[in-house]
Amino acid sequence: MFKNKVLLITGGTGSFGNAVLKRFLNTDIGEIRIFSRDEKKQDDMRKLYKNDKIKFYIGDVRELASVKNAMHGVDYIFHAAALKQVPSCEFFPIEAVKTNVIGTDNVLTAAIEYGVKKAICLSTDKAAYPINAMGISKAMMEKVFMAKSRTVSDDETIICGTRYGNVMASRGSVIPLFVEQIKNNQPLTITNPNMTRFLMSLDEAVELVIFAFKNGETGDIMVQKSPASTIRDLAQAVKELFHADNEIKIIGTRHGEKLYETLLTKEEYIHAEDMEEFFRVPADKRDLNYDKYFVEGNEKLSTENEYNSHNTKILNVEQIKQKLLQLDYIKEELGLWQAIKEVAVTK
Repeated sequence: MFKNKVLLITGGTGSFGNAVLKRFLNTDIGEIRIFSRDEKKQDDMRKLYKNDKIKFYIGDVRELASVKNAMHGVDYIFHAAALKQVPSCEFFPIEAVKTNVIGTDNVLTAAIEYGVKKAICLSTDKAAYPINAMGISKAMMEKVFMAKSRTVSDDETIICGTRYGNVMASRGSVIPLFVEQIKNNQPLTITNPNMTRFLMSLDEAVELVIFAFKNGETGDIMVQKSPASTIRDLAQAVKELFHADNEIKIIGTRHGEKLYETLLTKEEYIHAEDMEEFFRVPADKRDLNYDKYFVEGNEKLSTENEYNSHNTKILNVEQIKQKLLQLDYIKEELGLWQAIKEVAVTK
């Protein structure tokens, strides 16, 4: 479906954008457009890949005009541009709104105007029952793309989304933090040892988006079933891979953090379609008939569970280590760590 097509990735200089490039560059895709505001990262990518299929566009999703500059001739969109770190969004919530909410509306407005065939918006587990500014802004982003999807027919622009948990070793995540703490001979800091988080690789995140492209209908949210682990076991797994004896230090739960993350709310789980390795949450087709909101109810809401990182498959330390060893980042860091130790022994 991507043969000779033009794919636009907003926020394309991030971890996800690089994973997409590795996945698509050697296929028969026509062109990949990287849209972001960071010229340094774009220049780094240009030098790294040296591929004529990649075109770079400087711009900001907060500005509709700059989004439109990159939209001509685009067939598909991966909308990954976002403010993603919980602390920064807590301190600057309006900035999260500008990028995650208004930015999404700008991307989809331009996509509809320019006749893009399909747009996939990337969301997060923190959007389900959100308690922090980042999650709230992402939940609003989901509402924006669902509302926008009602304004166009399927033969115009199909708009749907994906929701996934923590991407292992992505920028700002805990695994690179643990590795740096090991390399600097510091304690591994964990918030709550019993806190659970979903574990997904970047490659799995890309596969989820491709699955959504193939199977998503307008307004859908697509979710991949993912295992999880406790933060304590994740830290222990990293320690064992690096043969480190660093102390594990509990620092307490940070402001805006949950004990566990939710991928499907109870309300979504009731009518989600089980697609083996994935869930499809169909669009809410209710209109402004207020009886459906204030008079009619659903008894299942009293009995069904949500799908969260406490009730999914929980990996033990050995299973976490096997999953970590699938990551290029861990392989590279283990190689560097071994080289450093060998040099130290030689000296």
